[in-house]
Amino acid sequence: MRRVLRLLACVAALLLAASGSRADPPAVRLAWSVMPGELAPVIFAAKPELAHHNGKTYVFSPVHIAASPQMIQGLAANEIDIAAFAFSSFPLAVENAGMTDLRIIADESQDGVAGYYSDEAKVRNDSGISRVEDLKGKVLATTGFGAASDIALRAMLTRHGLNPMKDVTIIQAAYANMPAVLKERKADLVTAIPPFAFDPELLAISHTLYTGKDAMGPTEKIFWAARKEFLARDRAAVIDFMEDFMRAQRWFLDPANRAAALKIVADFTKRPPAYYDGYVWTKRDYYRDRRGLPNLEALQHSIDLQVQLGILKAPLDVKAYSDLSLVKQAAARLD
Repeated sequence: MRRVLRLLACVAALLLAASGSRADPPAVRLAWSVMPGELAPVIFAAKPELAHHNGKTYVFSPVHIAASPQMIQGLAANEIDIAAFAFSSFPLAVENAGMTDLRIIADESQDGVAGYYSDEAKVRNDSGISRVEDLKGKVLATTGFGAASDIALRAMLTRHGLNPMKDVTIIQAAYANMPAVLKERKADLVTAIPPFAFDPELLAISHTLYTGKDAMGPTEKIFWAARKEFLARDRAAVIDFMEDFMRAQRWFLDPANRAAALKIVADFTKRPPAYYDGYVWTKRDYYRDRRGLPNLEALQHSIDLQVQLGILKAPLDVKAYSDLSLVKQAAARLD
């Protein structure tokens, strides 16, 4: 009888443990860097009821990480589950950090899509610079060596017969400081992205010499990636999260909700809604795929170009590092 009671107690303990594990849905920790370019920190703030599965099959947690390259450290330290990579940092995660189990799973934003915004390289109106060839001997500012804007600059210089290592001086500056850098003549060319590209003082003194699209064609600017173990373990939760995210994102992008959506972003960033009204979620903004599908062909081109420029040591087949089955399944629930 004692053996039977002990056995029943063990069974009860196992059932209780299993029940307890099911009662706690897995976390989905999504990294983000810039708002409103990435909507992660406010995506469910507008209409929590749009997140049908949050708190039930998963628990969403946005995690701020300053820049895309630091996402690699976040994944390695198990501080995040999904990273928001740029085309410049993803190959480094695979080739340099050895994360061969990374998989591209969804789109965040794309640059240079027809009819939408593309990053700009700005020069002063009084600089005498009207062609890329005129940049020889000049000081050029990008946001960081190996960053997307830096790669676009080096590609453009090389295409026009200039050696990025010898014919120009490249310095680093934060995007927010680019208007001041050009205004104070600390550089002859700066890289401008929204909202800084629309700074009235910058527009008054400068013109666009070339765009990101001119330099590289359309690019997969920011996309989500996660490790295979996480995707296998919590696949159902990730699909539910993607469904909720796309539902909420469509709410943000709907013109009928524009005033309310802008207020949410303005409240988060502590800026007036008018600061964003002229560009965010319009044709002056980056393109976002409604079904969450990244442009793998554009991404492959960007990575191949980095190999040609000597930035990457070896080619990388992006399709071999992609799993779009989850986002496709999530989008099918909404279409």
